[in-house]
Amino acid sequence: MSKESIPAILLGSLVALSLPVLSAVADEVDYTKMTPEELAEHLIFETESFRLDQEVQEGGTARQRMVQDKLQKICSIVGGGKPDMETLLEVSKQARETIVYPEDGIELGDWKRGQELAWSGYGYRIGHKVDDHENNEVGGNCYNCHQIGTDRTGGSLGPSLVGFGKVRGNSEAIRKYTYDVIYNAHSAFPCTNMPRFGSSGYLDQQSIADIMAYLLDPESPVNQ
Repeated sequence: MSKESIPAILLGSLVALSLPVLSAVADEVDYTKMTPEELAEHLIFETESFRLDQEVQEGGTARQRMVQDKLQKICSIVGGGKPDMETLLEVSKQARETIVYPEDGIELGDWKRGQELAWSGYGYRIGHKVDDHENNEVGGNCYNCHQIGTDRTGGSLGPSLVGFGKVRGNSEAIRKYTYDVIYNAHSAFPCTNMPRFGSSGYLDQQSIADIMAYLLDPESPVNQ
């Protein structure tokens, strides 16, 4: 979609809804002078189209969650493109600086708990259908993007993880690589679609260790 077509589509939608509304909005804002980025920011934060005052479970409000940090702004390019190589290398560098390693070194946890976490998308909703995290653990949602088992169907946005440890082994270097990718995937794949589970605080170190065990432990179903 071209930059010029976005305002036309938006205004066309407003006409379909109500001509008075179109007139009122047009008096306040000239969409044709906005870049796609400016238009998105305006629609999200200024038009009261979203209930940004809602509380979110990690603390704060939906408005705070919608504000992009520096890395997200760098990686968000309209049209699905990616930054140039110099920028990507800087993103990777900044991502590596966020990684915090366990004091006793990177060890594998409990693959059975890791299996439960990998196949759970539970946690951190916005709105009236909230989760009680006192009785349920926040999941890793790995299955949403990866195929990680042969008995259930996973996603295809990311590469298949079937046989992950069987192929790669369980060396110190592989454990570090796996930890880094789960903690902040941009360290290895700048501007990836994969969430920053560790640096965002979504998963703690124990949960990461357990998911790593699910991927690397020879006894795990992933490696059978």
